[in-house]
Amino acid sequence: MDTISSSSPPLNISLIRTIKNPKPKFTINSSFNPFHPISKLIPRKISVQNLTAENETTTQTKRTNQSLHEIIFKPLDDFIFRFIKSSTLPPFFDPKHVLSGNFSPVDELPPTACEVVEGSLPPCLNGGAYIQNSPNPQFMPHGPYHVVDGDGMLHSIKISQGKATFCSRYITTYKYNIERVLGYPVFPNLFAMFNSRISAYTTLLNFARVITGQINPLIHGLGTANTSLSLIGGKLFALCEYDLPYGIEMKSDGDDLITIGRHDFHASKKILMNNMTAHPKIDSQTGEVFAFKYHVIPPFLTFFRIDGNGRKQKDVPITIKRASVLHDFAVSKNYAIFPDTQIAINPLEVTRCGKVMTVDLDKTPSLGVIERYAEDEREMWWIDVPGLNILHVVNAWEEDDGGKIVILASNVLSVEHTLDRMDLNHFSMEKIMIDVEERKVVNRVPVSTKSLDFGGINPEYAGKKNRYVYAAQIETMPKILGVVKIDLSLLSAGGDGGGGDCTVASRSYGPGCYGSEPLFVPREPSNQGATTEEDDGYLLSYVHNENTQESLFVVMDAKSPTLEIVASVKLPRRVPYGFHSIFVKQSDLRRPL
Repeated sequence: MDTISSSSPPLNISLIRTIKNPKPKFTINSSFNPFHPISKLIPRKISVQNLTAENETTTQTKRTNQSLHEIIFKPLDDFIFRFIKSSTLPPFFDPKHVLSGNFSPVDELPPTACEVVEGSLPPCLNGGAYIQNSPNPQFMPHGPYHVVDGDGMLHSIKISQGKATFCSRYITTYKYNIERVLGYPVFPNLFAMFNSRISAYTTLLNFARVITGQINPLIHGLGTANTSLSLIGGKLFALCEYDLPYGIEMKSDGDDLITIGRHDFHASKKILMNNMTAHPKIDSQTGEVFAFKYHVIPPFLTFFRIDGNGRKQKDVPITIKRASVLHDFAVSKNYAIFPDTQIAINPLEVTRCGKVMTVDLDKTPSLGVIERYAEDEREMWWIDVPGLNILHVVNAWEEDDGGKIVILASNVLSVEHTLDRMDLNHFSMEKIMIDVEERKVVNRVPVSTKSLDFGGINPEYAGKKNRYVYAAQIETMPKILGVVKIDLSLLSAGGDGGGGDCTVASRSYGPGCYGSEPLFVPREPSNQGATTEEDDGYLLSYVHNENTQESLFVVMDAKSPTLEIVASVKLPRRVPYGFHSIFVKQSDLRRPL
């Protein structure tokens, strides 16, 4: 197994430009008409739209609000978290532990030229940008913090004529802007809060902020937009599952990123939307987007569609017995498939100072199947699938003229550790076959013995039968040891009940080196032709060396049996570990009307 060389010279600190974030001048681009920018409705108490120092009235308003927070809310906040610090936080919720090493936050970095230190960048990347989304809190949390919490930051590398330019920008969410004005964290770290016993205190404190008009998360959301990126209706969005997506604009030269605002895709009052999955599924032929939202109150799950023009269609509420965490789902040609996992949500635990989010080992996981154009849930059916807790779906397609649904997904083993000891999790990538007529799972096999997640494919095969999968080998979520290439055609050699290790190529990033989600980019556009092969392309990833504190952007040959590195770019500073990525070209984006 080949490793990544650290032969490039040590990082030249003089190349780093560390800047303090300026106070945001939050504006709404009124020309961004294809989407409905509800984020312009900022509460008057703290208007992030009025932060210019030239406006005396705004400055006075800001002082008044700071006074109210300083007199009432900040002392209460400090008292609560002094109490928390007096007790022992477990390491997986202690921000000093979680936000250490390459998980520690970084400042924004304006567009900065990079050096290609190995090979040359392939022509197919020209005019495109590889962008990773990751949690990056602008202030050190003073309470429980989980690795999935934190303000969203985009780390982008733009390729132009064989040269590279890197930048890092915060996604200026409502939460980010409010806290930027106040100078300290206000909004809760939701995942950590729901998994600790302090949720009642922080809930009451933030409820008081809401009723006094200091913040308005019910209208403007409290999300961080820190999980993934997606192209919807020709626009780029940053997403997290407990808020609406935030529109992101790439500057015309592609070197910089600007947050446009929070968007509901023209949802009418009857279908008002306040959150959306971070993993929508896009039909490349129709431009339709299939998505869902889940809640802590009925309906716990809602399925919906966004048409090719970026307009949200009617909700399809789906009945499940209780609220649960549903991070991803699958969509094939005719069906949408939802996993109901063992990770349960009980909002009433807030009143008892209990954990809102728990793992229910007595519950049997299940899969719900519904037609993707269903008007309601009457024809939906469920299958119990013991031991199947899907985290991420790689792909789904149909066989036997729609008689079989095949899903490729990562399954969380040792699910009881999912909410705290993520270092004890193993992620089994599995191929699951559902018989539509018999309404049962007829085959379920692992494709590798390794702990694999963040699986990617040639995007031309989304929703269609694919042969190759490129997956991240996980050490501890989200630290990625390397990437493996899976050949699904090898499963046939083991028979219907087979399985095993279908790895045909791999690359380790080397001792102390960890990468980001591997992303496949075809060598030629629309390469699903008779004369081109599915694996003809490149894999993109950031790689950080914890020994040298140097980060690289690497390009690997997806056809090579060693996933050979064809180009390596030294970045001007380290890139913290994150989650999902995207490769997007300016030509993929439709300009605002």
